[in-house]
Amino acid sequence: MDPLAALADLPGVADALARARTACEELRWHEAYRRRWREVRAEAGIRSARASAALDGGRVPVEAVRSIAVGGPVPAGLPFVLASGALRASALVESLMPDLGARQTPALPPFGQLLARLHTSAAAGLVPPADLGRLRASEPPQDLTGLGDAAAGEELAARLALLGSLVDASRAPALVVAAVVHGELLTLRPFVAGNGVVARAVFRLLLTSRGLDPTGSVICSAGWAAAPNPYLGTAAGFATGAGEAVARWIVLCADGVVSGADAARAVADAVLGGSLAPSAVE
Repeated sequence: MDPLAALADLPGVADALARARTACEELRWHEAYRRRWREVRAEAGIRSARASAALDGGRVPVEAVRSIAVGGPVPAGLPFVLASGALRASALVESLMPDLGARQTPALPPFGQLLARLHTSAAAGLVPPADLGRLRASEPPQDLTGLGDAAAGEELAARLALLGSLVDASRAPALVVAAVVHGELLTLRPFVAGNGVVARAVFRLLLTSRGLDPTGSVICSAGWAAAPNPYLGTAAGFATGAGEAVARWIVLCADGVVSGADAARAVADAVLGGSLAPSAVE
């Protein structure tokens, strides 16, 4: 039995999955992806990182994130620490994505190793070096405190191991798997801080590695950053495990894919036109 497969039958989920699939299929045939998909993916990564940092309180201009991406200095201040960490996590995710049109999809690192690598990238400068990539023992998470209590120690390690096993074994639709992992990581908050960026980076990677978004350029976080309260409120509902709340979370993730495909199309248009479109998150 695949416990994630049944989630596709929850109310509203099938229609949401269809909308997301159509949006990604239509995006795939944009002219920019014929020869310039790497440029689109790179700019989408910058905008995804900016929006993901914004969801954690690090709102900075997109030009500043782009400057950091090409080797510019990181300005002082927590917002820029968050944005540079999100950018490093985005770059790591893109290094693990298959090329557009590749016949084979490279295997991802083991789930626990993937989380540790992403956290080390995302949280450098945010938490003490000894906490980078290390699961919380007994201390509570310092971020996303509105989502309730979080497991720690052996319970946390066991739940992450189970989640990794589900990811490896599940043949449920890519969006269902990615949404569940996204929601569980927000619920568990396995690290001292930086959990939101890690959760959204894994979501983006799973969408591409499992074939829903082969372009790797859907900017889901932009829509969530524009309306963070519904995003966090729906995540809190997911954490309860109630069927209706889980369905609402999957639908929210699907809506993020649809709006993220629109944002990616704007980037693709700008790449073809020789200019970059304004950021979707102000």
